[in-house]
Amino acid sequence: MDAVLKPVEKRFERKSPEQLLRPSREEVEAAVRTILAWTGDDPDREGLVETPKRVVKALSQLYSGYFEDPAEHLERTFEDVGGYQDIVLVRGIPFHSHCEHHMLPFIGEAHIAYYPAEGVVGLSKLARVVDIYAKRLQTQENLTAQIASVIDDTLAPRGLAVMLEAEHQCMTMRGVQKPGVSTITTQFTGVFQDDPAEQAKFMTMVRSKGL
Repeated sequence: MDAVLKPVEKRFERKSPEQLLRPSREEVEAAVRTILAWTGDDPDREGLVETPKRVVKALSQLYSGYFEDPAEHLERTFEDVGGYQDIVLVRGIPFHSHCEHHMLPFIGEAHIAYYPAEGVVGLSKLARVVDIYAKRLQTQENLTAQIASVIDDTLAPRGLAVMLEAEHQCMTMRGVQKPGVSTITTQFTGVFQDDPAEQAKFMTMVRSKGL
């Protein structure tokens, strides 16, 4: 059975950007021109003639996360925190990503909490981790897991909680066309995974906007 499954599993392994043969900028611009023509418009009209260049520039920003290592932003920690060992919560980190199924945006907020083990990380670094992974083609479930995994592996906290809330334009702009529907995903490790009371504490702090 294993011998049969292994080739199938290998098909779904993600290749790194370094393993992929990337098309040139000119090839991508040509592809955009093809899409413009496919929509029924004229790629050579004044309003669209520079669009392929603009699209490629925009895409290089929207998907820049493929070329950054989020772990690098978590390597420097601060141990002089006056003995603080309680929960650290960064709430309401805005992000925008693109679903890998339709390449349409999903937009929302991330909430990250952890119990420090030996030190704390700069608060902006957690937001940076969210941005790096969000600037890739994603599913919300995978984005949540990636954020949790790199923080847990690098900081080794006593417990970690990650929650993402987002609205997906693939549900709003197409398909069922249901605006205002939000999707919530969570990932817990350590004390948050083991103790439902800690999960409840995290949820309460996230929802208590008046604090």
